[in-house]
Amino acid sequence: MNFKDYIRVIPDFPQPGIRFKDITTLLKDGPAYKAAIMELKSFADTLQADVIAGPEARGFVVGAPLAVEMGIGFVPVRKSGKLPYESIKADYSLEYGKDALAMHVDAITPGTRVLIADDLLATGGTIATTIKLIEQLGGIVVGATFLIELSYLDGRNHLGDIPVKSLVQY
Repeated sequence: MNFKDYIRVIPDFPQPGIRFKDITTLLKDGPAYKAAIMELKSFADTLQADVIAGPEARGFVVGAPLAVEMGIGFVPVRKSGKLPYESIKADYSLEYGKDALAMHVDAITPGTRVLIADDLLATGGTIATTIKLIEQLGGIVVGATFLIELSYLDGRNHLGDIPVKSLVQY
């Protein structure tokens, strides 16, 4: 399936010069959404993850259904200040700003094999920060999956040697 056919590109959003890749058009198409999750699952099954971590917010719509399909748990990685229990936090830069991510201190136990799932790999800042949080809790990042990769931004270079799967490259 050509997943690019299901992704809308919006020019100059959220600021001039950015060509935003809108996955809502893929998400609203049940068969295409399911096919995307199942293709990511084929890759993920080889990694023997114990849990999937997904950064807020679009990582939830990729990671949670993938976790359900795999029969494993899902750990939300939230924006700082959104988690109700004791958490750890790390700051990072986006391709067009700065932010911070957090995880509950008991979300990952030492030795847990974690697959990261998100909608987009751009500069790698969000995923590198997610890796940092997982490793701070003693988890082992076994790979990362994405619907989209903006390969011209070289985000993979910030992820170390972990296996990466993206369905669509721009």
